[in-house]
Amino acid sequence: MKPAVTRALLTVSLGWMALSVWWPLWFLFFGALTPADELAATIGPALHDGAAQAVRWQLLPSWPTLQPMVELLLDTPAFFAMFWNSCIQVFPQLLGQLIFCTPAAWALSRLRFRGRRICMNLYMILMLLPFQVTMVPNYLVLNKLGLLDTHWALILPGCFSAFTVFIMARGFDAVPMVLLEAAALDGAGPFRTFWHVGLPLGMPGILSAMVLAFLEGWNAIEQPMTFLKDPSRWPLSLYLASFNDANGQTLATAMAASLIMLAPAVLIFRFGQQYLELGIQASGLKE
Repeated sequence: MKPAVTRALLTVSLGWMALSVWWPLWFLFFGALTPADELAATIGPALHDGAAQAVRWQLLPSWPTLQPMVELLLDTPAFFAMFWNSCIQVFPQLLGQLIFCTPAAWALSRLRFRGRRICMNLYMILMLLPFQVTMVPNYLVLNKLGLLDTHWALILPGCFSAFTVFIMARGFDAVPMVLLEAAALDGAGPFRTFWHVGLPLGMPGILSAMVLAFLEGWNAIEQPMTFLKDPSRWPLSLYLASFNDANGQTLATAMAASLIMLAPAVLIFRFGQQYLELGIQASGLKE
């Protein structure tokens, strides 16, 4: 097959793949700008059981409007309460992971001690376990501590993430041992070596782990549903579940809420993409 034909087929294939990824975002963006009556007439029948009307979707709204966004931002206080709940629950998790997971990752990566391989294997097993496996033990522990139905029920387990430790450890693996030996010859102790050598050189792995941890915490659904019973403490990821009506106004507000919820994750990923790439590159380097 000629190179030009191969390139054309590859371009078409990648174009269709990109379109399949972008189509839901297009649907969401212009759905938030579509009038309520138009949404009720086009995709509203899909949410009604036994509706005889056909479902259709227009590529562009007939008359764009900001009414759903205005209603969400000005007339829906529950949205802001749950947005604040998400911030309260996610950002302390990131801070706790920086405090606890970073030293643990450095110890597993660069310190040599008895039982190190066993600890690393345990971290890998915990990382691979789904939430459904650890749900009952976490529930019992949080219930014994009296932390159920509080923000701490999500913050404390999130501060000790095995996945974050694993990602950071892969980043610390790229720190050359010769630098650590040179620091030891200069009289630097373990903590000073970690602070002045490990942290600066392992920053790509740390930042990539923080980006992934934010995306995981921001989009968490199962943990809040399990540990939080009071709807006033629910995060933004559970806000869309409250839209149980298929009328156009509810659909338009749900579209606007989905778009705003997506914005922080997109911005974090956009500005943290370079650190993700650096972390992946660093994890593959060998001395």
